[in-house]
Amino acid sequence: MQKYECMYILNAEMEDEARKELIEKISGVVTLNKGEIEKVDEWGKRRLAYTIDFKNEGYYVLLTFSADPELPKELERNLRNYDEVMRFMVIKLDEKKK
Repeated sequence: MQKYECMYILNAEMEDEARKELIEKISGVVTLNKGEIEKVDEWGKRRLAYTIDFKNEGYYVLLTFSADPELPKELERNLRNYDEVMRFMVIKLDEKKK
């Protein structure tokens, strides 16, 4: 299993309950596909570097997980299906050699 990070930005205008449900759904995609979630770090509302769909703020979430190499594609496919996800990026973390 390899380590990955997924940073995604949600619409800041979402209600708190709907936001929590969506974060749980996204985390559920990882666990359903035999991945292990290490950390879900909610950064909260932040100003965007540039406007996206005429919005200046977004709700940032950082998800760190371990999974097989096929899981990031499945996660990206699911993130594209949610209208509330404004942007996302999944990267593989390199293990530093000693």
